[in-house]
Amino acid sequence: MASSSGPLNEELQCSICLDVFTDPVTTPCGHNFCKTCLNKCWTITHTCFCPLCKETFSRRPAIKINTTLREVVQHFKEKLNQEESEQMIQNRMKKIQEIQHSVELRKRNTEEEKSASVELFTDLIRSIERCQIRLINPIDSDVNVYSMHRALTQLKKTHETLNEKLCQTVDVTLDPDTAASYLILSDDGKQVSDGDIEQDVPENPKRFDDCCVLAKEGFRSGRFYYEVQVEGKSDWNLGVVRESINRKGEISPSPENGFWLLGEVTENLYLVSDNPFVTFFLETPEKVGVFVDYEEGLVSFYDVESSSHIYSFTGQTFTDKLYPYFGPGDNDAGKNSNPLIISPVSSN
Repeated sequence: MASSSGPLNEELQCSICLDVFTDPVTTPCGHNFCKTCLNKCWTITHTCFCPLCKETFSRRPAIKINTTLREVVQHFKEKLNQEESEQMIQNRMKKIQEIQHSVELRKRNTEEEKSASVELFTDLIRSIERCQIRLINPIDSDVNVYSMHRALTQLKKTHETLNEKLCQTVDVTLDPDTAASYLILSDDGKQVSDGDIEQDVPENPKRFDDCCVLAKEGFRSGRFYYEVQVEGKSDWNLGVVRESINRKGEISPSPENGFWLLGEVTENLYLVSDNPFVTFFLETPEKVGVFVDYEEGLVSFYDVESSSHIYSFTGQTFTDKLYPYFGPGDNDAGKNSNPLIISPVSSN
């Protein structure tokens, strides 16, 4: 339904999920959003602000469903469904007519196609015979030497590139002593998900109250790179944090507070814990690569499958040990139950 166009649809469209409003609410600044989308955005960021105009509210506003707007939306959906049904019928009738026309053309052209096919195969056989003759002829040795030299040079460059990437790759494992009590970690320490039920775990200063966990490995210098599978999830965040960050109570993620994170707030809507927060829309990746250059003050995120850059924190100053951070997000009644998976980096 969100794909429909027109001024009215744009007025009735939530700027967070880009779909027609569901239980619309209005912020103090006058902008409208789905109630669920707005609450989720505020919960993730720990900040009450308007996702459209970025106005920040000192206190969490009491938002109520705009019943008038909801009735308008319902009427619009009913009308749109009727129009879509009529359009579908017209499209199918047009398709039937096209098929009938195609059948008639096929009947008229059958003999011509048979003749063309025979001619095509005859030409193909002649071409194969010519290629066989060329292969039998002696091959110039100088050309062979040049081609081999060029292939070896390219192979050497590829080998050097792979070695450089592998040198930066690190093997990280989740630290159960830092995991929030609701999280479930795999036995090998490579997967984490929200179990929806609080577990009986020992209390210690390293453990987070919030739904996240750190890696056992920390880094105080150099470059490092690792990859995390996020396929099938609609709520998660990844990145690196300072060792000395606050782990108890309400957390406000930002570079000033020692957080360099990228997260998906809801399907295809991303939020970066920069100052101020950065939001943008992106096709959900299957796997995210995280690269850190400690001395350069750089934290970068990549879509591994498409080899494309997503976002970078630049010009940062690191003085503390940095730890990889993993937030699998709430289970959301099974809708976001897939785990975050630390994946081995392919050398291909």
